[in-house]
Amino acid sequence: MGYRVAVVGATGNVGREMLNILDERHFPIDELAALASRKSLGTEVSFGDTTLKTKDLDTFDFTGWDIALFAVGSEATKKYAPKAAAAGCVVIDNSSLYRYDPDVPLIVPEVNADAIMGYSKKNIIANPNCSTAQMVVALKPLHDRARIKRVVVSTYQSVSGAGKEGIDELWDQTKGMYVPGQEVDPSKFTKQIAFNVIPHIDVFMDDGSTKEEWKMVAETKKIVDPAIKVTATCVRVPVFVGHSEAINIEFEDFLDEDEARDILREAPGVMVIDKREDGGYVTPVESVGDFATFISRIRQDSTIDNGLNLWCVSDNLRKGAALNAVQIAEVLGQRVLKKG
Repeated sequence: MGYRVAVVGATGNVGREMLNILDERHFPIDELAALASRKSLGTEVSFGDTTLKTKDLDTFDFTGWDIALFAVGSEATKKYAPKAAAAGCVVIDNSSLYRYDPDVPLIVPEVNADAIMGYSKKNIIANPNCSTAQMVVALKPLHDRARIKRVVVSTYQSVSGAGKEGIDELWDQTKGMYVPGQEVDPSKFTKQIAFNVIPHIDVFMDDGSTKEEWKMVAETKKIVDPAIKVTATCVRVPVFVGHSEAINIEFEDFLDEDEARDILREAPGVMVIDKREDGGYVTPVESVGDFATFISRIRQDSTIDNGLNLWCVSDNLRKGAALNAVQIAEVLGQRVLKKG
């Protein structure tokens, strides 16, 4: 016996990826609804060998449906998620709307799956920010061994994190660089993204950080440990898919780089590729389409007593969004709904 599952925002990048991953992981489904806004009504999306036509989110009745995977912005989520939850359908939300709500669990299954039981307060589970999701997968097994005091992270985030408009802008600007008179001015991003990097993701806050950087701080504390100190610099780079992070970690206890490498090799969701030779590391292009969070460049930080550096790469449309949401649904099914 399977589940009745609705994918909300099925025509977007993340929604389509959710459909792909539900199929790839053979999630037990009896009935699947692809939902979108009225302007996308009837658009066809793929689910394995099946083609689905989208239904109107505005008029959809969630009564009798088990799980709704939301891949729409916060405004639409604010309107429709409570309706789905009130109808008895468990919402797994990819937007930022509920991440910091104390009554809504923020889940990365490899890290804090037990916290999923808190879903019953609002019938909603939150999916973390893409940059946070991959980082905490790497941090948790190391934290369990040596207790993390402080994290300094610099991100290199792909344009797909900004949606289809971000992908289109990089593509159009890159083409325009080679065709006189067809240059494309920035619209989605604040500055040219082609052949450039932009140290600005989301809005600026009063302390000079951006909201993307604040998210990494707040979410790491909620998911892993409120005692961990985090400082982040988030940068948009001209890469289509795949987020990368340079992470510096300070521990309470000494952790040798070889032991850290062994711990990470055994950690769920992690793949270590760390050879000290040309090409002995993973880049974002190589992470595309993969489920894993890749770790490379593990090395001691000699400037502090108990420090390590590492390089972390993952497909942001997968582990950073769609895959994590489906993994949450799997945990929910195994521990709560128990149909599949």
